[in-house]
Amino acid sequence: MTYKAALFDLDGTLLDTLEDLADSANHALVEMQLPVHPVDAYRYFVGDGMMTLIERIVPDDRREPQTIMATAEAFRRHYTKNWDVKTRPYAGIGEMLTALVDAGLQLAILSNKPQDFTELCVARLLGDFSFAPVLGQREGIPKKPDPAGAFEAAEILNVAPEQFLYLGDTSIDMHTAGRAGMCAVGVLWGLRTEQELRDSGADHLLQAPVDVLDLL
Repeated sequence: MTYKAALFDLDGTLLDTLEDLADSANHALVEMQLPVHPVDAYRYFVGDGMMTLIERIVPDDRREPQTIMATAEAFRRHYTKNWDVKTRPYAGIGEMLTALVDAGLQLAILSNKPQDFTELCVARLLGDFSFAPVLGQREGIPKKPDPAGAFEAAEILNVAPEQFLYLGDTSIDMHTAGRAGMCAVGVLWGLRTEQELRDSGADHLLQAPVDVLDLL
């Protein structure tokens, strides 16, 4: 197969965002006088969008709508100001993206992060590269693992889904790729385990960003 485009998840794939997400979420919990969680627990809280993150971190007996909404608002306020304190691209990401562009591939991003935060992260930390489109979670568009966003990226780039490499670090990404008919590439430097990626249908697994070149 000749691949013409690469579609990337953002958090846990291109950017190491875990600590900033955890810090803002725990800040919101403290503000709401709710118990906090260790940073490592957020590996399994994140990935399904902001509201699902908030629902997961709030105790079961406090998940009434007003508490969820207030916690989400507190999270957004803190994250807006502190999203880039520790967030950085993973080692080797710049070199990987340069090599893919040199090989003639178009680049795109599909994230369950809200659209405004997705655009902000990409512009600030990945601005040396041209991603078109950059797609985050938007009203009226189902989030991953629904393949709607992947199909949208394929249409915008005018590239058939089967000519896409889809790189992600969670089962959500592998299922999205599979449902879209894209090549599912699991990255092992992200938030989840090799076993999760294998069990959710990864076609290939990468130990390091540069390894994607072996698929071309």
